[in-house]
Amino acid sequence: MAARPLLGQPASRQPVFSPTPNVGWISYGPEFIPASSGPQPVTFDPAHPFINNAIEYNAARPGTKDESQQPTFAVADLTNPILQPWAREELRKLNDRVLAGRPLYSRESSCLPMGVPGFLLYVVNPVFFLQTPKEVVMIATDDIQMRHVYLNVPHSRNPKPSWYGESVGRYEGDTLIVDTIGLSTKAFIDNYRTPHTEKLHVVERFQIIDGGKTLEVKVHVEDPGAFTTPWDASQRYVRSDLRPIQERVCTENNANYFNLEIDPTPKAEKPDF
Repeated sequence: MAARPLLGQPASRQPVFSPTPNVGWISYGPEFIPASSGPQPVTFDPAHPFINNAIEYNAARPGTKDESQQPTFAVADLTNPILQPWAREELRKLNDRVLAGRPLYSRESSCLPMGVPGFLLYVVNPVFFLQTPKEVVMIATDDIQMRHVYLNVPHSRNPKPSWYGESVGRYEGDTLIVDTIGLSTKAFIDNYRTPHTEKLHVVERFQIIDGGKTLEVKVHVEDPGAFTTPWDASQRYVRSDLRPIQERVCTENNANYFNLEIDPTPKAEKPDF
């Protein structure tokens, strides 16, 4: 559903992210794109390059596909100065786990919400937008995960922490600005499982560029409990017109066949009745 223009807002400038039910957006990949300068988001340890198996990650970046490379689990670069000591220690434990040969899957792999800003790191399947005068709903195809952004309202005084927190937004010309607080520490910042505290504050700026072919999201992250400084990054998406949202029930495909430690969805040992 296309958004209606706000009062005093020219209809031609307000972005319409999914003008038809078939239009979604596929992310460039499972990592944030670092800002050109300033503090950087957590990325992989140069000694252990992170190679992801998402097809669209390579398709969206022509010339990057190397058939000889095999996917790896993420090993974080612990030299990143943005990390508070306790957060660095948590990542060190996860690195040790991966280097010992144990898997480190994302929350998404276990049908759990990715949180914010982790929601921007969904890969392969498109994200769709439903825009109304009062809210914007972002819908990730995997398990139909949804984020609600309430327009032109203030934050609650003390929002209860939740997976996607409390997001309020507004349009400024051709940009949707989303301000999110109240995020549960059950979610992580990224696919390295970078932790955060309940002080996390994320501001995202969604803008369609490249003549409608690309969606760019600029991200500003602040959390004095987990980071030594605020930092900026971005994510980009390529437009997909292939199909509308399809039913996808993540938990039906979440069997733990290989007994891997992937936080599987709890299953009852016997019927309740």
